[in-house]
Amino acid sequence: MLTIPVETARRFILGKQGLWPGRRWRGLAGTAQAMRAIEYLQLDPLQMITRSQDITLHSRVLDYAPGMWEAVTYQQREFFDWGSWLAARPMDELPHWRVVMRRERERNMRLRSLAHEHADAIEEMRTILRERGTVSNRTFEMAKRTRTESYRGRKDSALALYYLWITGEVMTHHRERFERVYALTEAVAPGHLIRESSEDEANRFLITKEIGFSGLSRVTRSSDAFHGRGDPEQAAKKLLSAMLAAGEIVEVRIESWKTPHLMLGSDVALLNELSAGRVPAAWAPLDTTTTEEVVFLAPLDHVSARGRAKVVFGFEYIWEVYKPEHLRQFGYYVLPILWGDQLVARFDSKFDRTTNTYVILGLWLEDDTLGQNEAFAEALARGFARFVTFLGARALDAAAIREPLLRQRIVTLTTSEIT
Repeated sequence: MLTIPVETARRFILGKQGLWPGRRWRGLAGTAQAMRAIEYLQLDPLQMITRSQDITLHSRVLDYAPGMWEAVTYQQREFFDWGSWLAARPMDELPHWRVVMRRERERNMRLRSLAHEHADAIEEMRTILRERGTVSNRTFEMAKRTRTESYRGRKDSALALYYLWITGEVMTHHRERFERVYALTEAVAPGHLIRESSEDEANRFLITKEIGFSGLSRVTRSSDAFHGRGDPEQAAKKLLSAMLAAGEIVEVRIESWKTPHLMLGSDVALLNELSAGRVPAAWAPLDTTTTEEVVFLAPLDHVSARGRAKVVFGFEYIWEVYKPEHLRQFGYYVLPILWGDQLVARFDSKFDRTTNTYVILGLWLEDDTLGQNEAFAEALARGFARFVTFLGARALDAAAIREPLLRQRIVTLTTSEIT
């Protein structure tokens, strides 16, 4: 079993996700490369300053503009969105996911109940899609539909379309204001991909995908990736054992972490490079490093969301957007700040679109001495200057930043970039 220090583990996780040592992709083509490298682009409808998925890609791709992920997904058809855990996934993975879709249809009792209760609406949606080509739930007036109480929608048409989508009969053709516009699968996906891989291929794919997504994955989490799609826990353990024996996956122990983790056997060379103190050639940044320019992590970025920031960085982070205001410690839309390979601060902000002003509502440092650190001030200013340009703001309000050095550098550099 390999044993590595926490610093190496942290850099490996960041590097696998394209966040260290700096942005290595550019533009529209780079957007597609980044989306493949990070395995899943989680999608969220909430738009405050911009959507989480756009921040995820801005932190990895030079010259990224909001919505580029939609261009490579719905126009170029390199990806498709799917899942109750909603994410954009590479289109060439579709045969594996169609196995999961079938398992959902056959084994998910809620879906089976939905199919029974709304059978007429489901058949109606099939007919309408064959006739019209594309359709969205917004097409159907509430007054003419059966009202439902499901969180998936308030109309039977919404539940019917969701059922057809989650079980693979239809796919998202495109989105309008983030709402799905559906089409039959054969109108979206290439014909040669509308098939199922074998059960064994799908199972190995699911485990490999989960481990690749995490970089370093807990054994239990890797089992969940398999088990959560309808297969017995014992089968997951048996497959994991076989993959370990074959070297497809490798067990790793991280100093000070309680449990062993798994990594892909194909990534061992990357880990060896890091252990030797070198940056893998494939990770070479195209522009500034994260030491020269900070990066802001999206609320749903896998390296920091759902408690992972505490494990990987010793940084407590909870997205407080769904907390009542009086229970929030920092703010509504707080983003972690990555400097080098550490999370060193967080900030809350808003985008006032009436005045086209980006407003920093608060900045909190993990170490107060960073407020007088010249290198950090310069890196932070570069990060904000790029972020404000990315959002398309024409003015910046940084009055809430308490540290004079940081506030001055941010205002000076950002103003010069947007004027």
